[in-house]
Amino acid sequence: MERESKPKNYILRWLMTIMILVVAPCASLAEDTTIPIEYVYPDQSVWTTKTDAKGVLENPLLHLAKALFSELHLEWNAKPYPAGRMFERLEQGTSNFSILVRAPRLAESCIFSKKPVVFTELRVYRKGASPAITEKTDLRGKSVIVIRGYSYGGIGKFLRDPANNIAVNEALRHEAAFQMLEYGRAEYLIDYTGPSEEILIAQPISDIAHDVLDRLDVFLVLSKNYPDAENMMERMEKAVASIDVGQWGLQRP
Repeated sequence: MERESKPKNYILRWLMTIMILVVAPCASLAEDTTIPIEYVYPDQSVWTTKTDAKGVLENPLLHLAKALFSELHLEWNAKPYPAGRMFERLEQGTSNFSILVRAPRLAESCIFSKKPVVFTELRVYRKGASPAITEKTDLRGKSVIVIRGYSYGGIGKFLRDPANNIAVNEALRHEAAFQMLEYGRAEYLIDYTGPSEEILIAQPISDIAHDVLDRLDVFLVLSKNYPDAENMMERMEKAVASIDVGQWGLQRP
C-alpha cells in the first residue's frame, strides 16, 4: 500500500502545480487589463489661491479624488490643463475623468453622477452704500472687477456685452482684484467663494459685503469610453457618499 500512495501523491502535487501556473497568469492578466483613471482639471482654480512648494495650485478636489480612488482601489493620475484643452481631452476620450459642473458640451461623450458631490458660489462683493445684487441684470450700467482668465460661465459674456453698458476692470490676481475694490476702482467685484475667503482672511477689508450671484453644483464626470462606465459611475457615487469632504474645506449641496 505504501508503494502505491507515493505515485498518487506525486500526481496530485503535479496537478496542483499545473493549476497554479495556469490560474495565476490569468488573475494577473485580469488585473493588468484595468484601465487607469486619468483625472483632468482646470489649471485655473475656482477653489483656492494656495500653491504648493512647486507653485502648483492646491486643488482640494485632488484630495477628494485621491480618497475616492483609494476607496475603489483604482490606479490613477491627475494633470491640469487649460479649460479648453481639458474639455477636448474629455470629449475625445484621451482623458477619462473629472469633477466639474454639468457642462453641456460633454453630454455626448461623458456621463455625470446623478447628484452633485460638492458646490461653490459665485459672489458679487461690494463696499459701502453700493446696492445689493440679486441677479446679473442688476449689474447693467455698473462698474465691475473680474479676474483675468475666468469666464464665469455665461455671466462673463453678459458682462462684456456692450448692450449692458458695464465697465469691466480686469485684475491679474485675486489679491489685486480685492485691492481695486478697496480703493474704489469699481463698485463691484465678482469672485468664487474659496479664493475670496482666503484673500479676505489674509487682507481684511472693512465695510465689505457680498451677494450670491450663482451656485455651481459640481459632479463626477466619467468618459463613456471607459469600460462598463455606468457600473463604474455607480461604484464611484457609492464611494464618494461616504467621504467627508469638509476636511478639505468643501461643501456638499
